Amino acid sequence: MDNRRLTLLGRLAIVACFPYLTLKLLWVLGCDIGVLDTHRIGRATWITANVLTFFLDAVAAVVAHTLTRPAGLRTPAWLLAFPLWMASGLLIPLLTGLAGGSVTALVTGAPNPLSTDGFLAPWVFGVVYGGFTVEAITLLGAFGLYAHQRWGGLLRRPLDALPDTGTRALQRIFLLPAALLLAAAGAVHLLWGAGSTLGVGAAEVATRTVISSASEWAAGLLSLTGGAGLLLLVLPGLLPRLRVRTALFLAWSGSAAAFACGGCLWLGQAVADGLSPGASAVREGLPGLLGALEFCAGLVVLCAGSFALGELTAATRATPASEGRHPAPPTAGTPERSAFRASRPATRECANADDR
Repeated sequence: MDNRRLTLLGRLAIVACFPYLTLKLLWVLGCDIGVLDTHRIGRATWITANVLTFFLDAVAAVVAHTLTRPAGLRTPAWLLAFPLWMASGLLIPLLTGLAGGSVTALVTGAPNPLSTDGFLAPWVFGVVYGGFTVEAITLLGAFGLYAHQRWGGLLRRPLDALPDTGTRALQRIFLLPAALLLAAAGAVHLLWGAGSTLGVGAAEVATRTVISSASEWAAGLLSLTGGAGLLLLVLPGLLPRLRVRTALFLAWSGSAAAFACGGCLWLGQAVADGLSPGASAVREGLPGLLGALEFCAGLVVLCAGSFALGELTAATRATPASEGRHPAPPTAGTPERSAFRASRPATRECANADDR
């Protein structure tokens, strides 16, 4: 049943990518379908942005296809986990901010910038964000099923049953400050979403809309949950009976959102400034500082999570998974080799050599 669901979700995710990929390809080739103001953005910048976003969505389609294949369980974990972590960080805050802003505009009567922007035709937003919605549900749903097939024994454990790895103390030294940074960033984003002008210039305040305010709320809540998830993972004694998958989901989604939508945006602006002397793409003051801190916090979580996954799967391989029981010694009439073979199914939890 899980395999059929995984295959269905993965194929739906691939189909959901096609409208966006087609639109981007047309724009790169010079067909400005759906673009109302072709002079707002320079041609080189327009093509570069579309090539980059086409590549990102194409990677998502390839990953979705890999999840549906039997060979996907033998694929090195980092090859799938990293792009899916980035996809989570881009899709979850985008869709929550969009949905929250659209509902707020509908209820309050505030102008919705998606329908009054004047740059793109309204149907373009329907195609793009409709595809993103289906892609987020199906791609992340498929990855959830895949993760339980590959690391289910680890994810279902309570936090206090996690194996004590060799670098747990060192990871705690780095992840505790990262959790505090995420919590602080979340608090600042919530203040901005509530209308505060703390550290924000007047020009930026003037451009705020219901969508941008809802996006700040989404970023703030995700950062706070990410910090809470990290604290639960590095200090399992706080809620020892909580499942690993719950704390990991919080840390995964919150850190990914901070890194992808905050840190990588800041990095892209910094690179653009470096390549274009005289430009000022990087946000100044507190917004720029916050972007840099989110990038650092996300990078720390990414590195520590990679090491932790490798160590935990190795520790799980090294010990039997049957609640601490050890294989029974061979009896007088049973060859030792047979007893060893009989105990092997209980030690296969996360036992792939590629799980690292």
